Amino acid sequence: MNPRRAVVTGIGVVSPGGIGAKAFWQLLTEGRTATRAITHFDASGYRSRIAAECDFDPAAAGLGPDEIDRMDRCSQFAVVGAREALADSGVELDDLPSHRVGVSIGSAVGSTVTLEQQYIRVSGGGSRWVVAADAPFPHLYRALVPSALAAEVAWASGAQGPVRMVSTGCTSGLDAVAQGAQFIEDGAADLVVAGATDAPISPITVACFDAIKATSPNNDEPAHASRPFDRNRDGFVLGEGAAVLILEEAGAARRRGARVYCEIAGYAQRSNAFHMTGLRPDGVEMAEAIRVALDRAKRPAEAVDYVNAHGSGTRQNDRHETAAFKAALGEHAYRVPVSSIKSMVGHSLGAIGALELAACALAIETNTVPPTANLHHPDPELDLDYTPLTARAHRTDTVLSVGSGFGGFQTAMVLVAPRPVVQGV
Repeated sequence: MNPRRAVVTGIGVVSPGGIGAKAFWQLLTEGRTATRAITHFDASGYRSRIAAECDFDPAAAGLGPDEIDRMDRCSQFAVVGAREALADSGVELDDLPSHRVGVSIGSAVGSTVTLEQQYIRVSGGGSRWVVAADAPFPHLYRALVPSALAAEVAWASGAQGPVRMVSTGCTSGLDAVAQGAQFIEDGAADLVVAGATDAPISPITVACFDAIKATSPNNDEPAHASRPFDRNRDGFVLGEGAAVLILEEAGAARRRGARVYCEIAGYAQRSNAFHMTGLRPDGVEMAEAIRVALDRAKRPAEAVDYVNAHGSGTRQNDRHETAAFKAALGEHAYRVPVSSIKSMVGHSLGAIGALELAACALAIETNTVPPTANLHHPDPELDLDYTPLTARAHRTDTVLSVGSGFGGFQTAMVLVAPRPVVQGV
């Protein structure tokens, strides 16, 4: 009996620098950056005043007045991404039993924007301890409960199968897609709408990262502030966005003649049980996740053609995952190209893992490695091929994507090129 396999047949993206997968991929392959001074609110009093914002108009993106009114910005991103992904897949949902359609959505901070705005509203700008009970808008509960994000996507796609909300910090996107693939493999669903969304560019989130000095204070050069693997890096740049993938059972996708971007061949999650924000310099737990993901994918380390790094632009992260790549891939780590798209679209917390998987799927389809922008001065301590500045034509049949999140979460996923169709099968 052949095991069930999950393949990607549709991609939808809301990203800094462009709405839609085509604009997203064009930005990456051109090595352009979408980081700029924050415009969502007055950030003049903050240490870090830069971010990668989405130029997103919900009405222009196809959302109706009721949807715009009830949904937080991150929910809007997710629904728009899901609709694009479904259209891209070409699937006819009416041809599928709705109970065989599932949803798996990740987010690190959920509906932060709405919660913060509504708190200001009910508390008189924070001046009242006893809030005005008649002031909140009627959909405030949706902002409080993270599962509302997954519910909105389920409604938008008519999914009546398993629905999950995944929140594991900055690995949420990878973990949500892994959960979706598990639904396929276990036979719980035949199609899963999977991805992640976050819209964290708000005063409270910026203040949180200011407090621990995790974000870049390079406010005078926002386009060059996100510099993974560069000796002058000084923290990550906050971002926002969403990416949604349509996952289907491989046999069903083949029978309907779907275009397949790639197969989700293996994944694994580990924790360092070490520190909320700190990382072990040896990267042992990420290395273990990589080894297990490759083992599940039945691929040796030497088969990896490209590594999509977490590449946040903090010194401890860059050292941590460089050590992990060497431990897991051995000498092959020195031969395989590595890059970080956070250098161009910032770090959108839980959403970024899904955006990175979208980039990996497109890299496989086009045999192109996106670059690490702003890498002008390589750190001599980091001695791998980080694909500086310019995209590279390169075979990408097997791609490894990794994520690292506050709390010690570590996730690795292996994507592979579609298997050739065997006549008569």
